[in-house]
Amino acid sequence: MSTDAIVLLKDDHKEVRRLFRDFEEAGDNANVRKGQIVRKIIELLTVHTYIENEVMYPEVRALLPEVEDDVLESYEEHHVADVLCMELWSMEPDDERFDAKTTVLIESVRHHMDEEEQEWFPTVREGLGRNQLQEIGAKMIELKKSAPRKPSQPSALKKAIDALIS
Repeated sequence: MSTDAIVLLKDDHKEVRRLFRDFEEAGDNANVRKGQIVRKIIELLTVHTYIENEVMYPEVRALLPEVEDDVLESYEEHHVADVLCMELWSMEPDDERFDAKTTVLIESVRHHMDEEEQEWFPTVREGLGRNQLQEIGAKMIELKKSAPRKPSQPSALKKAIDALIS
């Protein structure tokens, strides 16, 4: 398994995209299935945004000051996803706005992942190189073990609150 931070994040992106497709293909009356898929999406996004916010973004920001604006935008995109995840976590799949809210989450996160993969990751790879990305990736792997899996966990809530008061 690679410890390259960008490879790890892209692997997460692939899994999230697969779940997005599963949700979209589930059909109109598949509330139970959609609820299961959304729970898994929320879990993956909670872990993913946590390790990016705690490791990837601060490290890259310190090492490559020229990408600071991109990092700040990413923090804000994560904040939007965190809020939607928190709201979805407290909803039932048959709630009137569940599908609509999930669709907005999917659109927002897809945009974020596309931007990272097409614009940000190539800049970061060029600026940092293999060894630094492997070091960052190793830290992310370690943190992933204790990362929150639900938006209601204290460490996930702290991340959301930090975004509001920063």
